[in-house]
Amino acid sequence: MKKLLQEFKEFAMKGNVIDLATAVIIGGAFGKIVSSLVADVIMPVIGMLTSGKNFNDIKIILRQAEMMGGKIINPAVTMNIGTFIQNIIDFVIIAFSIFMMIKTLAQLQKRLRKEEEKKEEVALPSKEEQLLTEIRDLLKKN
Repeated sequence: MKKLLQEFKEFAMKGNVIDLATAVIIGGAFGKIVSSLVADVIMPVIGMLTSGKNFNDIKIILRQAEMMGGKIINPAVTMNIGTFIQNIIDFVIIAFSIFMMIKTLAQLQKRLRKEEEKKEEVALPSKEEQLLTEIRDLLKKN
């Protein structure tokens, strides 16, 4: 049992696991921000452009609610099309944001690799220096 706990501790303390946990937490917060942006900013504007409709009210009623004496016995069954559209917009914004972040990171990595290659090129002696070194070494031998 101690060995299992030790292995779990080593696994949990690896940098990748901590990075992943941080990304999940930040991703959850980012998702909430985007959902709020869509629900509270974008959708009301779209609603105004589409004759003042609230997208959350766009539903297809599959079965009416059953009522008896002002009390709902069976609630209505609806397809919430407006909520679905709102979730699609959420997804597109999140996917585009992630795409842009990955693209930016890839460009940054490419730039860093080029800088490293330049440093390696500078560190290598030129062909003339190599040739002179070979001549010097041959002269030392003779």
